[in-house]
Amino acid sequence: MADLLGPRVPGPARLRELLAAGEPVVAPGAFDALSARLVEAAGFPAVYMTGFGTTASLLGRPDVGLLTMTEMVQAAGRLRQAVEVPVIADADTGYGNALNVIRTVREYEAAGVAAIHLEDQVAPKRCGHLEGKRVVPAATMADRVRAAVAARHDPDFLLIARTDARAVEGLDAAIDRARRYRDAGADMLFVEALQSEAEIERVADVFRGVPLLFNWAEGGKTPPLGRNRLRELGFRLVICPISTLLAATEAMRAVLGRIAADGTPARVVDDLPGLTDFANLAGLPEIEDIAGRFGDG
Repeated sequence: MADLLGPRVPGPARLRELLAAGEPVVAPGAFDALSARLVEAAGFPAVYMTGFGTTASLLGRPDVGLLTMTEMVQAAGRLRQAVEVPVIADADTGYGNALNVIRTVREYEAAGVAAIHLEDQVAPKRCGHLEGKRVVPAATMADRVRAAVAARHDPDFLLIARTDARAVEGLDAAIDRARRYRDAGADMLFVEALQSEAEIERVADVFRGVPLLFNWAEGGKTPPLGRNRLRELGFRLVICPISTLLAATEAMRAVLGRIAADGTPARVVDDLPGLTDFANLAGLPEIEDIAGRFGDG
């Protein structure tokens, strides 16, 4: 986990190394700094900052484009400061036209993330697995991608182009759009909300040799595939965006229900992490070490 004083592994370069290694990189979603630390502690090589989860965490609302670029970048920065592994972040539509995309890329890059994905939805966007999406013209999104490529300072900073056109224009149009975004300079492609294994196989076949992202969207429109099958199909990056959010929500509901029924946490506290255990997980030994070295006054 991130050391307040220790060296940092360059995120973009490290992510490129992981993606080149041959195995799919699995990046569970994190919705705050604590969940990011838990993802890293579980041994995953990268963390995905989920826009769905970030919206739920900050506003308690669904992912319908309510957060601003500034709020998303600040959230990404907090995740990056909490972990040493690369952070891949949702950057929605880029928050405007090509000029806005330039600022978006520079702000995320300055926050220290290793990669972002940009999508071709109309703003305000919606979660890729909800109904009611709309997309901008393909040429507009291609301009966003070109602007993003021109804006980055670190050539290793990974730009992922996402198309949501499958639900709006059909699979053929989504593939055509992805091809145009690749030609515009995207490092990786993300064809969102595919609806059958045959569709997944077709995308993988059309873009064989091109880095692809698979969204293992828990409860979404895309059928679940195992890691071995995703490896066979050539997917390089697999995100599991909301497993942590859903698990945390269910656990909190259960414990709150028990407290409401009993009047106190007495019957659940033995099943929870201890206060000291949690403090250690959150980095208390490191903080005490720093206080001992420099004083805490």
